[in-house]
Amino acid sequence: MVKIISRQSLGTQAVYDIGVVRSHNFLLANGMVASNCFNKSHSTAYAYVTYQTAYLKANYPVEYMSALLTASSGIQDKVDRYRENAQKMGIIILPPDINRSVEDFLPLDDNHILFGLSAVKNLGQGAIENILDARNSDGEFKSLADFCERVELRTVNRRALETLIYCGAFDLIQPNRRQLINDIDIVISWAQKRSKEKASGQLNLFDLVDKVDTEPVFEQAPSSPPVEDYPVQEKLRLEKEYIGFYISDHPLKAINQAAQILSPISLSALSEQKAKQKLSAVVMLNSVRKIITKNGDPMAFVQMEDITGEAEGTIFPSTYEKLESFLLEGKQLIVWGTAQERNDKYQLIIDDAAAVEQVKMLMLEITPEQALDRVKSSYLKQILEQQSVESNQFKIPVIAAIGKGEQRQFIRFGQKFWVQNETSAIASLQSAGFVARCTSLLSN
Repeated sequence: MVKIISRQSLGTQAVYDIGVVRSHNFLLANGMVASNCFNKSHSTAYAYVTYQTAYLKANYPVEYMSALLTASSGIQDKVDRYRENAQKMGIIILPPDINRSVEDFLPLDDNHILFGLSAVKNLGQGAIENILDARNSDGEFKSLADFCERVELRTVNRRALETLIYCGAFDLIQPNRRQLINDIDIVISWAQKRSKEKASGQLNLFDLVDKVDTEPVFEQAPSSPPVEDYPVQEKLRLEKEYIGFYISDHPLKAINQAAQILSPISLSALSEQKAKQKLSAVVMLNSVRKIITKNGDPMAFVQMEDITGEAEGTIFPSTYEKLESFLLEGKQLIVWGTAQERNDKYQLIIDDAAAVEQVKMLMLEITPEQALDRVKSSYLKQILEQQSVESNQFKIPVIAAIGKGEQRQFIRFGQKFWVQNETSAIASLQSAGFVARCTSLLSN
């Protein structure tokens, strides 16, 4: 341990390792100077750890991501971020399974990781241990009733049961989550009664039958009247509410696949975009905050998400009025705008938006002969340029289908050729001898 005997400002100086004669930090008792930079041993240690983790990620990606998720299981934001990274690597995170999941995230094969119980909300360490002990002692759970009878319900309480159901942990036993939720109260009551009977040494006729046969002869557990399962969107909403993110699917997944023809960016890639470049993104609004500016004009800040992450969007007063009808929580939109850095984060300045179900495309059927004809190509370019007058409001992309059958190729025209009025554009194209039609984005 060294003792600092004096401090002296030497202005701007080069920084060296500990032991060199000159630096800008502290003068030591032996006349040497201690610098502020990492010494070689410290830097080497960091570099070695970096190399090790890079090697593991490159050669054992499933095991590496499982360990990373497990280490962050108590931090929801990190779990969600690492889950997204895993998906980009082609690794699928499967929902928790009451009969297979363990405390940690579990690598299953080269492409799948099973969600760990330690990352499930409302499920404490005692509840996890109780579930695993019951499963290890008497085998897999056969039903919700079987589960409630075998675990300690004071430890695995009603809230924990709800979370396990909503996140899909019982799906392989009973995929109807609404039915399970409706059954919770009567099944818990039945299981508690069974526990009291066992504790007092009482047996009924059904218990005696069960002791003789390997499988129970009678279904003793009560059940509520059959109901239909939640709609997919409601199921996913509850999933996010109880576990913090979507795990079995994402509301925008199917839409995003259809919208690839518009070449949208992902919200996680906002920081990579060029300034003032016109962008589009397929998003869902999680929250909307409307405010009034000092000039008395309305504007809004929205929190958006897509299948890669979340970002903030800003709607300025100049565009607020035309977009106000779209500013609803849960609304699925295709938005256009530009990326902007704000407070070390990137947001999207939204200039225009459309509900995904209302997005249209103009489809052109072009023969190979027309595609190779310079006169026809020039005429086509001229028509499309005439139909795209206001560059900031292009809304209808133009897709050309060239050829027929297996040789058919699709080409997306650049945004400067997108049109605003499909009726006028189709009329002009048909007059020029082209086959054109308007179609909905989601119908393709």
